[in-house]
Amino acid sequence: MQVYRGMDIGTAKPTRAEQDEVPHHLIDIVDPWEDFDVSSFQDAAATALGDVRSRGATPVLVGGTGLYLRAITDRLVLPGRYPELEAELAPLPAEELYRRLEALDPVAAGRMEPTNHRRILRALVVTVGSGRPFSSFGPGMESYPQVPFRLVYIELPRSVIYQRIETRYRHQMSDGFLAEVEALAAAPEGLSKTARQALGYRELLAHLAGQTTLDEAVAAAVAKTRRFARRQQRWFRRDPRLIRHETGENPMELIDRVLGDFDACA
Repeated sequence: MQVYRGMDIGTAKPTRAEQDEVPHHLIDIVDPWEDFDVSSFQDAAATALGDVRSRGATPVLVGGTGLYLRAITDRLVLPGRYPELEAELAPLPAEELYRRLEALDPVAAGRMEPTNHRRILRALVVTVGSGRPFSSFGPGMESYPQVPFRLVYIELPRSVIYQRIETRYRHQMSDGFLAEVEALAAAPEGLSKTARQALGYRELLAHLAGQTTLDEAVAAAVAKTRRFARRQQRWFRRDPRLIRHETGENPMELIDRVLGDFDACA
């Protein structure tokens, strides 16, 4: 979400001083009323990586959104979205969708249960919409091939993560998060569907629309961010390629461990 201009406080965007100290990329590259998906991110990241390497430097990818990270490290070929076709096919029962998928892409059909409506629908929509079998888009998220990146996973105790989430929201509200969301919502172009789903922004938008009190909105944002953190942990724990680091609350201890690992593997 840090790609969006004007979404600064709620995304914990690096300050100007921090960006002057360490060059950052893919920050403030689109307006908040523009849609920005994984494919757009792949293109922008490829350009940034090429730029860093052309200067003889080593790019470091930092972040917690697993799909976007793997889109870069694994060079995923991602199927497109076809909402009109999905809306047309969604009412059909799983059995009918499965029969159609078997006829068009028997490999994909063989990989899923005939009763799993969501997966079958997605595979059929992609197959029909793209004109190529769903199974041709690669092994998917359950495969972990070798990649030209060293992958490091930093895991904090869940209690520490929860406390940091709550503390960060408290600081963000003091720094003017609500005013930031109000200004974005008042802009003539508004917010894109993608941008308005950002954690914290969605809940404060609901408050500004009169649907919740401010305290309820912040509490909901904290709860949803905690759930998101749990999903992140589950996502990364499945990846056997990761070099794992567990740490307490001491940030210097964490930095020393990670840098030591990189030195050892250099």
